[in-house]
Amino acid sequence: MRADFARTALLSLLLLACAAPARASLTLCNRTSYILYAATAAADTAGSETHGWTRIAPGDCQAARTEALTAQSYFVYARSGLSHSGPARAWGGNLPICVKDANFVLRQAAAGAACTADDQFSLPFAALDTHGKPNWSMTFDENPAFASLTAAQLAGVKRLLADNGYKLGAIDARPDKRTGAALAAFRQRMHFSPQAGNADLFNALEVQAMKTAAPAGYTVCNDTRALLLVALAQIAGGKATQHGWWKIPAGACAKAITTPLASGTVWLLAQKANGAVVAGGAEKFCVAAVEFDIQDRGSCAARGFSETGFARTDTGHRAGYIARIGEHGLK
Repeated sequence: MRADFARTALLSLLLLACAAPARASLTLCNRTSYILYAATAAADTAGSETHGWTRIAPGDCQAARTEALTAQSYFVYARSGLSHSGPARAWGGNLPICVKDANFVLRQAAAGAACTADDQFSLPFAALDTHGKPNWSMTFDENPAFASLTAAQLAGVKRLLADNGYKLGAIDARPDKRTGAALAAFRQRMHFSPQAGNADLFNALEVQAMKTAAPAGYTVCNDTRALLLVALAQIAGGKATQHGWWKIPAGACAKAITTPLASGTVWLLAQKANGAVVAGGAEKFCVAAVEFDIQDRGSCAARGFSETGFARTDTGHRAGYIARIGEHGLK
């Protein structure tokens, strides 16, 4: 069970030449104000091979594939990082291709084949025309587009500072005193050395934003070493609803609720594939052995369900919340 991104913006891809990292045959450049995570697929008559995820900071370019581009077709998809507040963004097309939440290389008989493994799900990729060249570069843009990678870099710093709680104005490429003061305060807070560069800055901004500004909805991150099955329960208007299962690989995150949260409490159950509970609690709700969407919480056995204890997570009435699960339960 895998929820799609809320209010995903399906934006067009602008292909252009940019400074390519060394030994790259397919280079992805990010001319947006978001940190992006991209996946690429190469397909021919023998099947397809999909790689993910390539992290690209605003204003940066990264190598997505290092082999010469000799396949018949190439496809690409990118999504904004979980560190950004508000609805998630995605760049893609209309061809469903299987991916995984964690970093992966996935080989299949054909592009667009059904996703059969527990840790796979499909996302809509866009076709990428390499014009038959062995090396190619492409750029992700947002609408309206920034004039340059440098402009996107400045806007990206502003967006991530805002995600970290700093009060700024418009997310644009114009330098201003408020942004300068916020950036200086953040660098001091993180004890940056004078030699710290843009990569250090964006890494720190992303990590800290994940702690302070969760994206809208309810995200579950699996910090254990095993695949987890996760179920959620909510109570609204005195009535309970229970949903499951989200299958979250080790080291990955999944957005289980895609809309802004309407209540201050969500209950969570996480267990391993063998049924061993990793995160649970005293509050009882109904669950099923297969994917389920259950209304009301009473008389579970009489309705053919099991009853299990869920852990309470207090969202603080924020629009977004990230629940992190470690080896010994909720962190």
